Amino acid sequence: MRIPFVAQIGANMRSCELVTLITAIACSISQCYPSEELPVIAAILTQLGDTLGTIIAQEEFCNEITEK
Repeated sequence: MRIPFVAQIGANMRSCELVTLITAIACSISQCYPSEELPVIAAILTQLGDTLGTIIAQEEFCNEITEK
């Protein structure tokens, strides 16, 4: 499943613009949720990023094996 908005961000933004967007999102989240909930939100987003990295690494590893 490809989310067009996410694909669009990656294709149309420079690195610094992307970092600025992520920072703005983090600031907004920190202002909208109580400080007691922020560690849980951070852990969830960290796990999401780690899981996506694991999925990509596994796919690349499997592709390398099947190409040999």
